[in-house]
Amino acid sequence: MTVYGRILLAGAGSALVLTAALGYQYLGGLAPCPMCIWQRWPHLVAVLLALLAVTVFWRGHKLLASAGALAMAAAAGLGLFHTGVERSWWQGPSTCTAAEPGSLNAAQLLDQILVTEVVRCDEVVWEFVGLSMASWNAVLSVGLAAIWLFAARAPLPELQRPT
Repeated sequence: MTVYGRILLAGAGSALVLTAALGYQYLGGLAPCPMCIWQRWPHLVAVLLALLAVTVFWRGHKLLASAGALAMAAAAGLGLFHTGVERSWWQGPSTCTAAEPGSLNAAQLLDQILVTEVVRCDEVVWEFVGLSMASWNAVLSVGLAAIWLFAARAPLPELQRPT
């Protein structure tokens, strides 16, 4: 496979991950938590890098492929962090986990619930073979990072000159 084929494969992989996430959100009715949204950004960056690498900046494919690998490493790290929050291995951000009601009375707690739309990051809402969406994102992102790294190491094909 050529360097461009690897880059396109990695970019298409990220595009598929984004498409699946948006499909689950808009067609499946699974509202994303803030950490789910964070995990989408590196994939968007990877898609844009792939497009740039095979069109405008094709001579800079090594730099762009390295950046794609870093984006996928970030996606894998975010997916692993989110998995840890879901599995209660560590505490997640306060913006998407349920806080203890503390000293709030029932009326204050009800008022807080009614005005706050919180999708919790510390609950697994979808699972396949024991892995949550965040876990699958981490696994797929590691694979995509490897493809990006193979692309970064590949030599640029020689241009064919007319004779």
